[in-house]
Amino acid sequence: SNTTQKSNDKTEKMLSLDMEADEAMAHISRRSPARMDVVSVLADGGWMSQKELVYMTGVSDAALRDMVKKGILREHYEERLRTPDFSEVPKAAPPVLSAAQQQVFDGIAALMDENAPRAALLFGVTGSGKTQVYLKLIEKALGQGKSAIVLVPEIGLTPQVLRQFAAQFGDEVAVMHSALSVGERYDSFKKIKSGRARVVIGTRSAVFAPVENLGVLIIDEEQDGAYRSEQSPRYHARDVAKYRVAQQNALLVLGSATPSVETYYGAKQGKYPVFRLTERFLGAGLPDVLISDMRGLAREGRTGVIGPQLESELIDTLEKGKQAILFLNRRGNSRVIGCALCGWVPECPSCSTSMTYHSVSGRAMCHYCGASVKITGKCPVCGGESLFTETPGTQKVEQELHEKFPSARVLRMDADTMHTKGAHEKLLSQFAKGGADILLGTQMVTKGLDFENVTLAGVLDADQSLYAQDYRARERTFSLITQVVGRAGRRFDTGKAVIQTYSPAHPVILAAARQDYEAFYEREMETRQALQCPPVCGLTVLTAVGEVEQQVLKSLLALKTRLQSLMEGQYADVKAPVLGPAAAQMVKVMGRYRYHLTMRADSNARWRSLIAGVIREFMLDSKNRGVTVFADENPDL
Repeated sequence: SNTTQKSNDKTEKMLSLDMEADEAMAHISRRSPARMDVVSVLADGGWMSQKELVYMTGVSDAALRDMVKKGILREHYEERLRTPDFSEVPKAAPPVLSAAQQQVFDGIAALMDENAPRAALLFGVTGSGKTQVYLKLIEKALGQGKSAIVLVPEIGLTPQVLRQFAAQFGDEVAVMHSALSVGERYDSFKKIKSGRARVVIGTRSAVFAPVENLGVLIIDEEQDGAYRSEQSPRYHARDVAKYRVAQQNALLVLGSATPSVETYYGAKQGKYPVFRLTERFLGAGLPDVLISDMRGLAREGRTGVIGPQLESELIDTLEKGKQAILFLNRRGNSRVIGCALCGWVPECPSCSTSMTYHSVSGRAMCHYCGASVKITGKCPVCGGESLFTETPGTQKVEQELHEKFPSARVLRMDADTMHTKGAHEKLLSQFAKGGADILLGTQMVTKGLDFENVTLAGVLDADQSLYAQDYRARERTFSLITQVVGRAGRRFDTGKAVIQTYSPAHPVILAAARQDYEAFYEREMETRQALQCPPVCGLTVLTAVGEVEQQVLKSLLALKTRLQSLMEGQYADVKAPVLGPAAAQMVKVMGRYRYHLTMRADSNARWRSLIAGVIREFMLDSKNRGVTVFADENPDL
């Protein structure tokens, strides 16, 4: 008989837009609002299952088939990861803490007993075993009849991490993250609401989990950008966390190897204590770091991304049968321009920050005040004609690796290879099992996995994020390099790390190479003081978005005038200069233009009432139809 038993791997039909959203809208007749809803739900370029699309928009299956046939949507099938079933994970004995971990645990646990809103910063180098401390703190909270929430960055939520928690707390664990289907999310919600789950682990939205009697809220890698929501509702998980902890007399634990400047500043001001884990688990040493100067290589006719030092280290690593991780530092569309011979980068004369290159106009622009300079193709400092505008993408680098090391097996990890669910884990476990020699990727490869066999880590272009125009650029670069360096050299081999840069003497790069957070912080605070940026002073950015560029600018200018006149009059107590309008990093997104105003002012109730009032007024004014405006506090510009 051919009744072969079907394995229980479920596949599901996934859909995404196959054209720009505004183009897709033009293909749809005004008579079908459901189809228009489908386009707007998929407008950010993501995939969604057919089941969820139907659930959210009320569109019919036939209509979706028709949209695929017309080329508006594309489909693919993927395996469904079922909601993790924690009942099957074997129980593990509670972790045994080292003396250093025990000391930190005792200090933080004492705060939990005060029954008042408390916070603590757990500052632990990469690989120092912060997770063990988290597990013990959760165990303590459960013992007190309370519950716990653990937030991890988007990328940090791997099955390995989940398994660790499930092995400790079994079926009391619930997971909340964006890749769950509506149904699975609802199941998690019910499990938490009913009190069956008392340990919630998830990405930023899990900060809203309806747990009963919150005892401890842990934010791991608290400096990560993924904790800020860019879509409506706009929030920063850290701020929501502070609010919840205050309401429930709970403890907030901020964990990081490279705390955000704001968090460390708060600790320095005595708002909460700092607990340190300084040694790596099992005494593994930190790697030797080489800072590789890329200036002048263009003169010698070297055009690739992989410089001579990194090349020879790679040869050495491959010969020994060890593995390497290469990190390509690329940040979306913000383009840095500079001189490959002397390292010059254009700076704004009035804001003393780097400018961003816009290829459309051939100019470098300042995103605070809107000033711009023409880029001629010649370096104004040394007259050289080798300007770099951006690092080549991962595919290009992959090609170069194949040419230079034909026998090496390369795994590429970037947004293209990552859009299917579970792809991330598959690749990483393949690499961990020795299925490749070199792991090449963007952001994703910096996050915490310990590979026994990796002895070399390389940062291909440290400058890309160092000079991005944004007051957090240096902080982000420090954090990235520190994390990449921390990936090399585990247990027995001392690893090597190579940082390729056009600014080898830059203090941020030198501090990251030494993993010296204190030196970085001191220096960074001087800069923030001089620029009057957070945490020294608050930054409020008002962004206007609309389809007609002139109208966006016109309404922003009117808004600026209104703000200024209010600050002359009834809001004279919170006066602040208004910079702009300036173009946003990505001026045009999905057919809409964005411009913004920047103000430096400390955010207090008066200031917020001014901003809220102005926005309300703006939205009610019929002259501004077609333009939306929203405010961000201390955003990444």
